[in-house]
Amino acid sequence: MAVLKVKFTKTKRDKLAQILWILNWVSVVSGIILFSLGLFLKIEIKKRNEVMAKGDINSVPNMLISVGVIACIINFLGGKICYDCSDANKFSRWKLVMLPYIVCTFCFTFCILVGALMCYTMRNELEESLYLGLRDAIKFYKDTDIPGRCFLKKTVDLLQIGFHCCGNNGFRDWFEIQWVSPRYLNMASKEVLDRLKSNVDGKFLVDGVPFSCCNPSSPRPCIQYQLTNNSAHYNYDFLTEELNIWMKGCRQALLDYYTGIMRSIGIAALLIWLFELSVLIGVRYLQTAMKNVLLLGDLECESDGWLLENSFVETAKYNINIIKNLGKANQISTVSGMNDPNINVQNTDCDKTNITTKSIPAAR
Repeated sequence: MAVLKVKFTKTKRDKLAQILWILNWVSVVSGIILFSLGLFLKIEIKKRNEVMAKGDINSVPNMLISVGVIACIINFLGGKICYDCSDANKFSRWKLVMLPYIVCTFCFTFCILVGALMCYTMRNELEESLYLGLRDAIKFYKDTDIPGRCFLKKTVDLLQIGFHCCGNNGFRDWFEIQWVSPRYLNMASKEVLDRLKSNVDGKFLVDGVPFSCCNPSSPRPCIQYQLTNNSAHYNYDFLTEELNIWMKGCRQALLDYYTGIMRSIGIAALLIWLFELSVLIGVRYLQTAMKNVLLLGDLECESDGWLLENSFVETAKYNINIIKNLGKANQISTVSGMNDPNINVQNTDCDKTNITTKSIPAAR
């Protein structure tokens, strides 16, 4: 029994073909939107790849870009097919192409759904990439004279200023590393030497943060050094007073930023998927209705259209049997003693020779 069978008159078939022609061109625009969203996300990730570890975070924008390009090609072809379907004579040219086209379009719409879901599932990969990348960027903050790292100080400073953040997880991350370059340390100073000697690794550690951590909205001048020393500042208690530096870590700030972008892109991709699915359903109805018209032989009569010719269970069993039987026609049995099955085939009447024998005339 056919699934969701609908009767179509010639007028309804023509209107359906015209509507689908318009919708396919709208789908071309949606493909351009998908391509643009993927390109935008890729550019945003590339802007801050210095503070991201290498990983699979580009898989989502790459997939959106690919799906967008494929959408433009498939829907352009679909528009041409639907336009020709308004004429039964032109439809005969696409009769053998439409079913493979529908299958390919179904796979393509599934890819759109996967891309939309990936926008919501890549948060963990992005968080790990940001954690590792920011950890290394902060670690090499002081290496302004080393090629390949000299840009990291500017990158981290601009990042902290732009995203109102400080450190990887928070401002205390700067307490655990030496972020001041040795060239700016006075090695003749007893205070500097004492700090270097007090550290096992010989690092110059201070309870201070770079200037880019300062909050310009604070009414108090930025307290950049000795953040945990109450006696070093007048009327100051670091435990009770709100510090005038950014409290949020840059990893969380960037994660919130990219999560917001990917959530918006995911919603847009889901809407495009629903739209593409509705167009696909319409093309399927048009294909089955036109196919049945040709079978009936009367181009003006009513015809049935459906999504599936049989039930879901029967269709699934039929497709599974096709997959199981793939390649069996060309297999040669390896059982010992069994010859080629094409050798011992019974001859048909076409192989019989109908030669009449000539009789020898009897002597008179």
